[in-house]
Amino acid sequence: MDEKTLTSWIDPLIGLVPGLQAYEWQISVLLVLAATLLIMTVVNVVLKRLVKSLSHTKPVWDDLLIDSARVPIKMLILIIGCTLALSVAAPHSDYVGSELPSKVRVISFILLFGWTLIRFVGHAEEVVLRGNNNLDRTTADAVSKLVRLIIVIVVGLVLLQNLGYSISGLLAFGGIGGLAVGFAAKDLLANFFGGLMIYLDRPFKVGDWVRSPDKNIEGVVENIGWRRTVIRTFDLRPLYVPNATFNNISVENPSRMTHRRIFEYIGVRYDDAAVIKPIVDKIREMLLAHDEIDDSNTLFVQLNRFGPSSLDIMVYTFTHTTNWGHYLAVREDVMLKIIDIVAAEGAEIAFPTTTVHLHEQPQAVEPA
Repeated sequence: MDEKTLTSWIDPLIGLVPGLQAYEWQISVLLVLAATLLIMTVVNVVLKRLVKSLSHTKPVWDDLLIDSARVPIKMLILIIGCTLALSVAAPHSDYVGSELPSKVRVISFILLFGWTLIRFVGHAEEVVLRGNNNLDRTTADAVSKLVRLIIVIVVGLVLLQNLGYSISGLLAFGGIGGLAVGFAAKDLLANFFGGLMIYLDRPFKVGDWVRSPDKNIEGVVENIGWRRTVIRTFDLRPLYVPNATFNNISVENPSRMTHRRIFEYIGVRYDDAAVIKPIVDKIREMLLAHDEIDDSNTLFVQLNRFGPSSLDIMVYTFTHTTNWGHYLAVREDVMLKIIDIVAAEGAEIAFPTTTVHLHEQPQAVEPA
């Protein structure tokens, strides 16, 4: 729509009121803006009701697409209205070029189309994660970020082409300058590929408890980005780790353990050596009968060593639970039952002692 078409519609209206012909283009601008606001309001109400009605039907992708495009469509209507107003004002102003409104419309359409796609990807990610509990959130986040990056690159290239820049020249320059940029940003690229390896290998995901024996790193993973990973330590401090670090260190993932281990030494006095065998047998029987102990896994109860001040019984077994709080309660219950078994056999738990043996000195013989 150009200025002539608008004038042919608006002139009859202005002619109905005497004295307004002198302000013809100013009134035309105001009418265009008023019509734009009216159309925006109507379209917004229609799209809201459409999304609400479609939200109760399947599939969800139709209402998802409409909901993603609702705000960009409103912005597009506003931009079209404003550029039409500029088209009307352009012949009467030295500050507005005749080609400016059309360029603004094209650039705005490209940007709003890209924004709609990015919004759709974000909403689609939420719907997929909400409807599929088996899908890894880390993988979904990685795919979503990759698709967004592709959309941004494509929109950027199309935008440059419409602004008059040669994409082929830009790609050629990128091939030559990419080497220099790679050397200058090697750490950034190392972190990027480190994040890519995390997404592909998936040694951990968001929500996992991780720790590294090589570095002072331990906590719960909060976010995995392309440059760095955020880990919340157990004292609730955020720890920002560059992704390249994970290529050079060992990482433990206790969240994926299947059992938790109980590994203790029970020291009994040497004076109670006669009842060591019954104590060992009863501890083993207690563990085999315990509901929280996995008797199908490794289970050892043996007299293991002669300690400096005690006979040491090794207790080595695994619990069913991996929850830390529940594990501590099970471990406490096992240790209290071991104390009761030792006491029932008339023995005692040893504590560090030292025995000093004094040799009698020979008495001196007095001369006769």
